[in-house]
Order: sequence, then structure tokens, then C-alpha cells
Amino acid sequence: MSQRNRDGRTEGLVIDRPIGDYALLSDCHSAALVSGAGSIDWLCFPRFDSPSVFARLLDTDGGHWSICPSGEHESRRRYLPGSLVLETQFVTPTGTAMLTEALVFDDDERGHGIGLSAPHVLVRVLKVTNGEVPVDVEFAPRPEYGLVVPTMLAVDGATMAYGGATVSVLAGPAPTAMDGAVALWRLGMGKGEQVTFALQHQPAWAAAPAPWTAKHTEKRLADTIKGWQSWSDLHQRYEGPWKEQVHHSGRVLQALTFRPSGAVVAAPTTSLPEQEGGSRNWDYRYCWLRDASMTMQALWVAACPDEVGRFLAFIARAAGGGAKDRSEPQIMYGVGGEHDLSERELGHLTGWRGSRPVRVGNGAWDQHQHDVFGAVLDAVYRFRGQISEFEPRTVELLAGMADAAAVMWREPDHGMWELRGEPRHFLHSKLMCWVALDRAVLLAEQLGLPERAAGWAKTAETVRAAILEEGWSERARAFTQSFGDDRLDASGLMLAITGFLPATDPRMRSTIDAIARELSASCGLLYRYVDDDGLPGTESTFLLCSYWLAECRALTGQLDEAREIFGRATAYANDVGLLGEEAEPATGELLGNFPQAFSHIGLVNAAWAIAMAEQEPAGDPP
Repeated sequence: MSQRNRDGRTEGLVIDRPIGDYALLSDCHSAALVSGAGSIDWLCFPRFDSPSVFARLLDTDGGHWSICPSGEHESRRRYLPGSLVLETQFVTPTGTAMLTEALVFDDDERGHGIGLSAPHVLVRVLKVTNGEVPVDVEFAPRPEYGLVVPTMLAVDGATMAYGGATVSVLAGPAPTAMDGAVALWRLGMGKGEQVTFALQHQPAWAAAPAPWTAKHTEKRLADTIKGWQSWSDLHQRYEGPWKEQVHHSGRVLQALTFRPSGAVVAAPTTSLPEQEGGSRNWDYRYCWLRDASMTMQALWVAACPDEVGRFLAFIARAAGGGAKDRSEPQIMYGVGGEHDLSERELGHLTGWRGSRPVRVGNGAWDQHQHDVFGAVLDAVYRFRGQISEFEPRTVELLAGMADAAAVMWREPDHGMWELRGEPRHFLHSKLMCWVALDRAVLLAEQLGLPERAAGWAKTAETVRAAILEEGWSERARAFTQSFGDDRLDASGLMLAITGFLPATDPRMRSTIDAIARELSASCGLLYRYVDDDGLPGTESTFLLCSYWLAECRALTGQLDEAREIFGRATAYANDVGLLGEEAEPATGELLGNFPQAFSHIGLVNAAWAIAMAEQEPAGDPP
């Protein structure tokens, strides 16, 4: 049992909830994570990368908002069909109740889709559907990652929490008690009774908003359900195997898109660790050009998106004019296009299960990772049929990336895994420079630059020859992590996936088999690599890599094995179909920032590759 001191902070309470216990809510601006027990333990307003309002995910005193029966109960939950609106059913000895919740879309959408603006309101509606259910509600916002303990005040129709730079207004019934900086409700509810809450957020200097009425809140919730379902009906056309999982992953990837700018975050959280108690805890709430480009490609399968133009415009704006002391775009930006993402530690937070430090910002922002050129140009090539004409600044961006790849491929970098040691000649980086040049040649006419194609093609052949010569290890009988090395890396599977070599090529088959053999954990999932990377601690199996292996097995015609690997990886999804970055081999527990775009990208692409391999000869990527 916890106790609170007079400022509302808890004492003696340990939050030990698994990462995989959480469900995602999103308005395509920001995100919340809600536990299976009905507690919002992570919420950032008004953007994915804003300071948190609730952060109990990372510290007992980080703030939370819980709604659940007060006594013994069980729960089960689901997303409403075609949406990311969450329903949680609570079953108690005396009755049942349904909690429906969402970050709602803007009013002017009228249920027709997902718009560019959002009201920054979290809606939660609890209704007793049978019998009687006693309900406890605790509202304990802690802005700025738990640094601010706000003043709580009950006003007509709402509870206000103000302090620091923001104000939170929780529209709903008056609390039954105040315990320091925690508002409490003890509600005895019978069949048909309902309680409605709407949490509004805005800067403290703005006029306090009028609290939403229950009627308005319920309408906005209904419109948000229609908005998600309309988007799904309009965009989602995939009809292959694992259709439901692919469509759901498409919605998750859409939920990680910052609609105003077109940026895509790698995950909506920070500092969820790669190893319990470890220090590999990074902030993923930013737009990596690689990850976002891969998201666009997965959405091409899962959601037939119209976002690619806005994504390219985002890159062109963010990279416009270049960056100081750089001849190429940064590898990542803030969701608004910010360049400086300097990393710092939040020493007052204990971290998930004591995994410290907790970090905001990401020190990899100024690394050189040459694979981003190929990731962007490959995504554009995938969407070439949907782009009638490129804007001049987009042409300049893409041609500049091809030119940068033509020069930078010779230089060492930090690689796609963002190793924080000395730069190396990573094979994957060389490969993606080849991809950049290869796709630039194929796009040259559409870009209006046919005269550049011959030069790009010549350099692409030079890169190709270097990879075949220096990337292959006779000792390992595989293409390896970096030139002149014998160590394996799962990213070597991308040689087949990008079309650099047919999966049926003897060297490629040998590489696929070596990676499957040497990088497999006891659970059958793959590690990214297994050697010392210069960072303290270890990491767990990386779900994207297993999906890559499933793709490669499909490309070699080994469909039964491809399906088995796909099923093995997908079995780690939680009860509402969300995947983390990694899975702990011994326990199966999800680790890393959550939910992870990479993993859902992998699911979509592997499902599609298997579907296409059932129709096409082995060896060529679909």
C-alpha cells in the first residue's frame, strides 16, 4: 500500500508493470500509454517530444491518471475495429464496466479522417454495463517529466492543475477528495451509469479553456472513432496473409506520424531500456530519416498513404540550407524540423525498473550515418507512380543525396545501429549508398535530370564492386558487419531485400544461413550482432531482424520457414497487437521504446514479401 506525503508524492510504491502491458493512444500529434489496469502512465502534450504530463512509466512520482474498479477485478481490452480507440472491459464480482478512451481529433474533421490539427484533449468514458461497480479515479499530473508538483483546484465542471508552463483542465464531475496534488474520486456506479472525463492542456499564459461538457466530449469521441475508421476504409487495401496484423500495424505507423509536418517518430517514448536495469536508454521521439523512410515504404503496403509528399517536403524544409559543418542532411530532426537534439539526463527519474539514466534528446543527432541517403531514395522510388511531378526543392534534395552518397560511401560512419565508438566502414552503409545511386538512376528522368544518370550509374558500379570484394569474408562465408571484418550483422540481410544480390545467389544464401545460425537466440529470434559494441551492458533480440530473415527466406522460396519465423516474431505482440523494439530471450518480455516503428515496419514488409513470394519466382525482391 502506498502513502503520500503532503505534496502528493508517493512513498513506498514500486511500479513494476511490463512494457508490453501498455496500449497506445495517439492523435497524430502526441501519444499516451495506458496500462491494462486503466492508468495513463505516459503522456506528452502537445507534441510527441514535449515534456511529459504523466511519466509513471519512468518513475513512481512521474504522474499518472488511473480509472479502475476499486476492488478485485479482471480486465480485457481491444481497439475498436479500424481504429486506435481503446476499449477496456472491467469484470468484478458485482458487475462489469467499459472504459473507452482516445486522444481525439480536431472538431473540423467531422469524422471523415485524420486532420492536420488536434485539440490536445484526452477523453475517457466509463460506463457500467451490468450490476454495480465501485470505481476509483486518481488524477496526479506531474508536468515537465515529474519536476512540477502542480496546485490542484476544483472549479465548476472541472479540476484544474496549474504550475510551471502549462495548465491541465480535467472536465468532469467534482472530485470527492483532494490529497495534496492528487485529485480522487470514489464512485459507486450502477448499471447504465456513466462518467465522462476530458483532459485539456494548454500553455499557462493562455486563457483557461472552457471545460468540455459530457455531451460534447462524447460527440468528439464518436467523431474520432469515425475518423480512424474512415482513414482505414479509405487507405487500407492490403488483402494478403495476416491482413488484420498488417492493417493494425499500418494504423500504428500512422499514429507515429506528426501530421502537421509529415515527420514520423521512431517511437513515442524515451528511455525504455534494451536490458532491464541497463543504461542503453535512448530518446526515440524524433524523426530519423531512415526510420521514417522505412515507415513510408511499409505504409505503401499497409495503408496506401498520401503522406509521402508531405514527408519529402518535411525533409526539404528541415534540411534546407544544410547544417553547419555538414555537407549532407542530418540523420534525424525534431518533429518540427529542429536540428539541435542535444542529449541530457534527468537525474530525478529512477527509470523503468531502475534502468538509468533517463535521457531526453539524442546524442546521435550529429552522427554521420550514410545509409540515410539510400533509405530516402528507395522510399521515393517505391512511390514513384504516385508522384506526378517533383517540386524543385525536392529535386535538389534527392539529387543532393545521390551526390552525397557518391562521395561519402568511401568514408567511415557510425552505421544504422548508431554505435558510439569510432566510425567504421559498415557494409550496410555502403550498401545503402549503392541503393541511393541505383534509385537515383532509375528516377533520373522523372527528376528531370537524365544527364546525371550516367555518372550516378558509374559510381554505383564502383560501390558494388567494393562491397563484393571487401564486404565478403571467406572465413565467415558471409558478408559481414564491416569491411575487412569477420563479424556478422543482421543488416547483411538487406543485401537481398534491396535487390543488390538475388537471395538465391550462393554468397547470399550462405550469408542468410550464417546469420540465422550465428545470431539466433535460444528463443529463435535474432540479435542485431553479438560482439562488443563499446557500450556497457547487453541488449536483447531485435524484432526487425527476425522479420528481415522471414523476408529473405521468402525470397529464397523457403515459404514454410518464412511463415514460421514470421509467426515466431509476431507472437511477441501484446494483447492489443503492439510490438516493442526487442524481446528478452529468456522471458519473452518486450523491451525498448514502445511501440516501436521498426518492428511494425518489419511485420508489414515480411507479410508482403511472403505474399509476393507465393506469386513470383524465388530470388528477386518484389
